[in-house]
Amino acid sequence: MDYLHQFVFGIYPYIALAIFILGSLVRFEREQYSWKSESSQLLHRGSLRVGNILFHLGIIGLFFGHAVGLLTPVAVWDALGVAHSFKQVFAMTAGGIMGGLCLIGVLMLLHRRFSSDRLAANTTWRDKLVLLWILATLLLGLSTIVVSSQHLDGHEMVLLMTWAQHVITFRGDADQFIVAASPIFKLHLFMGMSLFLIFPFTRLVHVWSGFGAVTYLGRAWQLVRPRG
Repeated sequence: MDYLHQFVFGIYPYIALAIFILGSLVRFEREQYSWKSESSQLLHRGSLRVGNILFHLGIIGLFFGHAVGLLTPVAVWDALGVAHSFKQVFAMTAGGIMGGLCLIGVLMLLHRRFSSDRLAANTTWRDKLVLLWILATLLLGLSTIVVSSQHLDGHEMVLLMTWAQHVITFRGDADQFIVAASPIFKLHLFMGMSLFLIFPFTRLVHVWSGFGAVTYLGRAWQLVRPRG
């Protein structure tokens, strides 16, 4: 079990990250026509608008919340005078709100996709995989709120932050910080890392285009010249 823990939380993050980056580059280079969100609006509108808004609002909030919460050094929070217990309660509250919105959205999208014969016929195994994987990861994440509520001192949260920061700074002792973490947290971390692993092979690649769209703000005006 020690070797498995070391692999999953000390080595696997780099495997997932490498496939996430290289896989995205290869797909963009070789399969640009598949680089899209594969909208199904023309097949069936249903609850697409509401579900889509709730899902994206929730998952974007969760992504940036996790990024800021896990990757901001503990020393920065201490320098700002933010107590570990306060940060944990804030993270639980914000995560619960964003997670709840995302959960409602993904359930609406799943119901829409599987309740329509036309959509079901055009749904690939990769579409099913990514939606169900996000759902499972989300449910595990919401379950961590229950676990965290049993100890509000922020100690385990600091250990998770230290693990994440040691991973991104390529320090080999990262896995040691979460040896005693709750199995719910470990499962959530594994599912979250694996989401990056499957990312390049699904419709999730359109997320890159979303970030890339920011460059349009500084793009030069298109010139249209009349004939003659």
